[in-house]
Amino acid sequence: MDSPRAGGPYFMSESGWRALHNFGDAQKSRLTSWLVDQRRMGEQCPEITAEVVEDVRRRRPLTVHERADCLLREFSSELSDIADVLENQQDESHVEVQRRLAHSESFRIQEINYLISYLEYRHWIEGDGSKQHPIARYRISVEGYARLAEIEKAATDSSKAFVAMWFDDSMDKVWDNAIKPGIEDAGYEAVRIDRKEHLNKIDDEIIAELRRARFVVADFTHGENGPRGGVYYEAGFAYGLNIQVIFSCRRDAIGEVHFDTRQYPHILWDMDELDAFRRALTTRISATIGDGPRAA
Repeated sequence: MDSPRAGGPYFMSESGWRALHNFGDAQKSRLTSWLVDQRRMGEQCPEITAEVVEDVRRRRPLTVHERADCLLREFSSELSDIADVLENQQDESHVEVQRRLAHSESFRIQEINYLISYLEYRHWIEGDGSKQHPIARYRISVEGYARLAEIEKAATDSSKAFVAMWFDDSMDKVWDNAIKPGIEDAGYEAVRIDRKEHLNKIDDEIIAELRRARFVVADFTHGENGPRGGVYYEAGFAYGLNIQVIFSCRRDAIGEVHFDTRQYPHILWDMDELDAFRRALTTRISATIGDGPRAA
C-alpha cells in the first residue's frame, strides 16, 4: 500500500488486515505514528502484521503536550526560512494536512485545530496579522523556536550510547569487533553497564545510564537459557523515554525474538561477518541519529 498520510509505502499482511477490523480511530492514529517511527528508524517499507497491530493496541497514546510538540516540529520542517508562514489548511486531502495528522497522532482535522490552539496558548506560534486571507496563517514565534531548541537539546546533548545485550563470554568478540567500534565509528561512546565502575545498585545505575544516553543499541541474541529479560526491559524503558532504540540480533536467533520487538527493523549479523555488522551498525546510527561529536 502507498499512503501520503502514512509517509509512503507499507506492507499489510492478511493477518494484520484482519486484526485491524476492531480498531477505532484513536488506535488507527497510533498505528500511523508507528509507521512514522519505523521510517525514522530507517525502514523504507514497514510491514504491518497481527503482532504489530496488537503491539499498537497496547501502546500508550501520546499526551496532548507531546502531540503539540510533534506538530510544532512538523511545522518547522515545512518552512524554508524562519519568516515563512504556515497555512491552517482544512482540506484533509492536502499533503501538508496528511503529514500533520500523521506526525501528531491525529485522526481528524479538528484535532489539528485544537493542537494549533494549544500552540497559540503556549505562545509557540502566532498569527501573521493578516485579516484578508481566507485561511488562517501562523508563524513560529520566538518562544516557539526556543521550545524547538529545548526539544533538540534534550535529544542531542548526550554523546553516549547505552548497549543492552547478553553478557556472555561468547559475545565478547561481537562487542570488541562490531558493537563497540561500530558505535565509536559513528562518533559516540559505547556504554556497557558490566564494564563500568560504579558504587550504586546495578538497577539504579542502569536507569541512570539509560537516561543519559542519546540512543540505545539492543541486541536480542541469547543462548539456550532463553531470552534476556534485561534487554527487553532496557529497550522498553528507553522507548518510553522517547530515546531511539537500534535493534540487532544474530541471524539464526531472530526467529526466537519475542513478537513485541520482532516487527522492528533488526540488523541481522553472523559471527563470521562481524566487519559487515560493524559497518551496518555505523550506517544505521548515522542515518537515524546522525553522526556524534566524536566522529572523525
